[in-house]
Amino acid sequence: MENLATELSHLKSHVQYPASRAQVVAACNKMHDLPREDAQWFERTLPEGTYKNANDVVAALLTKV
Repeated sequence: MENLATELSHLKSHVQYPASRAQVVAACNKMHDLPREDAQWFERTLPEGTYKNANDVVAALLTKV
């Protein structure tokens, strides 16, 4: 659960919205405080699109799990 809280914090504060998939992934690649496997899963799973906010990113990821 700790990783999830950190990841959500990154999405809320480190990504400037609106953001493309590439922009979100680039911002999240700087999540040095998370396990590499989490960042790799995020990069593989996030669909193409433009995201208005962190909630949009989370919703897109939830459709893939």
